[in-house]
Amino acid sequence: MRALLNHALTAQGFDVAQAEDGLAALDWLALNEVDVVITDINMPRLDGFGLIERLREGSRHRDRPILVLTTESSEEKKARARAAGATGWIVKPFDPAKLVAAVRRVAH
Repeated sequence: MRALLNHALTAQGFDVAQAEDGLAALDWLALNEVDVVITDINMPRLDGFGLIERLREGSRHRDRPILVLTTESSEEKKARARAAGATGWIVKPFDPAKLVAAVRRVAH
């Protein structure tokens, strides 16, 4: 899935950095700037809800757009992601054109 996401975005000119899970993403984001964070909900070590919450706690990523890309589609999970601070929600499998449009819409 990360390879498909990487291809869809790099083909449209985006620079993409990937992390294997939420903790790796958190460590990388502590030292690097990005325009948009895209996360899954179901990840080892730190799930997407935890990643969003941790990013929103600090000032560095408080206003950073965060898109959730996941197979989850329940209203309860969407509400929980919004409450944690997610900007948007995309259900997998994703349409590459819609993904690119969503990233462009939220990126600064």
